[in-house]
Amino acid sequence: MCLGIPGKVASIAVAESGLAAGKIDFNGIVKDACLAYVPEAKVGDYVIVHAGFAISVLDEASAAETFKYLDELEAAGAGQEQP
Repeated sequence: MCLGIPGKVASIAVAESGLAAGKIDFNGIVKDACLAYVPEAKVGDYVIVHAGFAISVLDEASAAETFKYLDELEAAGAGQEQP
């Protein structure tokens, strides 16, 4: 199983390799991701990122729904001890 997390494209630049790279905002945490698989992505779009690669573009409503589920998971585990 893999987990792809949605993030908002904050900026796009061309890396030294010639591939598009972006700064992706994950609710305040900004990370770099390769955008080669989603050449249609624009600043302000939401993308699913897995292992440093944006693998798909999604609409804001779908991203918000995913954030809601992640918040629910976090709340459900808040009272549990971690091993």
